[in-house]
Amino acid sequence: MSIPLSWFIILATLLFGIGAFGVLVRRNVLVMFMCVELMLNAANLALVAFARSLNDVGGETTVFFVLVVAAAEVVVGLGIVVAIFRRRHSAVADELSEMGG
Repeated sequence: MSIPLSWFIILATLLFGIGAFGVLVRRNVLVMFMCVELMLNAANLALVAFARSLNDVGGETTVFFVLVVAAAEVVVGLGIVVAIFRRRHSAVADELSEMGG
């Protein structure tokens, strides 16, 4: 008994929607990073589901590269957020727009 492809795609769509909603609504930069990661994982789920249904390895290899890029994004992004938090004692996205030169 196998789970249908449509269930995976529905779940990926819901996860992506929750992540997009979180990025648009929340102002805390750390929460926004988590929502972006949720969106990337939703895309990964869709890629793996399609790769499984098509019996193709291309989806899994693409997921590997997406995970590497997501890890690099987290390292650089969290480094910037920690540096800003140490200087301003706040990590709200609305306050970060004041830092422009």
